[in-house]
Amino acid sequence: MGGRWSDWAALAAGIVVALSWIWHGMFGPAMVALFLLGLATVFTATICVTRPGLVLGEALLAALGVLVFLTPWLIGFAGKPAGAWTAWITGAVIAVMGVAGLPPSRRARRTQEPHGPDGSWTRSPTEHPPVARV
Repeated sequence: MGGRWSDWAALAAGIVVALSWIWHGMFGPAMVALFLLGLATVFTATICVTRPGLVLGEALLAALGVLVFLTPWLIGFAGKPAGAWTAWITGAVIAVMGVAGLPPSRRARRTQEPHGPDGSWTRSPTEHPPVARV
């Protein structure tokens, strides 16, 4: 199992956000916002786990965390303590994990530069394909 612990923690927090409306009993805009932000976090964290040199992914995680943190005020469920505290705690965790992942992601990007500018595991244009032996 690869990936950084910060990306795995953000992934777990994203799952909590996406499913939290179930145990809070929130429906309507609050449910939709938490569900969609949770899915976006899970998707972004999965990308960060699989592409360790993608600095933009870590920055996006931090931004999603801030957005999750602000959601109780933006959507209007700050008066529901269970839902609001879930958003505040998980939003802070996601944001901190995104920021914590930035330095290792930059280091990984520098070491992966020959493989591609996005940190993907593709062959560089100057690398020759493997020769098939007959």
